[in-house]
Amino acid sequence: MPHSPDRIEAFDLLKEFTKSENLIHHALAVEGTMRHFAALYGGDVEKWGIVGLVHDLDWEMYPDAHCVKVREILEPRDWPEEYIRAVQSHGWELCVDVKPESDMEKVLYTVDELTGLVTATALVRPSKSVLDMEPKSVKKKWKLNGFAAGVNREVIEKGAGLMGRDLDWVIAETIGGMKAVAKDIGL
Repeated sequence: MPHSPDRIEAFDLLKEFTKSENLIHHALAVEGTMRHFAALYGGDVEKWGIVGLVHDLDWEMYPDAHCVKVREILEPRDWPEEYIRAVQSHGWELCVDVKPESDMEKVLYTVDELTGLVTATALVRPSKSVLDMEPKSVKKKWKLNGFAAGVNREVIEKGAGLMGRDLDWVIAETIGGMKAVAKDIGL
């Protein structure tokens, strides 16, 4: 029978499968952003945060099986299907065919890439922080194709569409979520 994983279990699992400090910071950024959006959507803040924390669990060790291997990691640990499916859905049309359907899945799909763009934008600012960042800073960098070239802007746009939200709002709220964990993510 599936159990409800807590944050300690999720963080321990993240550290077991992820050694890169940058990837851990990314996981913490996505967790903070997911918690922020959960509060906006009336979702379970703990559940959304845990899904955000473990979303890239299989990325470092199994990059060729990203969003697939995670099922093999979480099922034997009796994680709920809802968590596993949400994690898998953030790779929709990139590495899996699991389309984001719930609000939690749609937000994860969108903010995974967007937190990367916000982080890159913060790192080139004089403050190197999200604490004084405005959405217009991210929008300005958005237009520069060579900037944060690994960030898939089409996924972010498609995700905002799935969410039924304006891109500017999604960027502003993502920054808001990252501000809450700025110290933990070094920004």
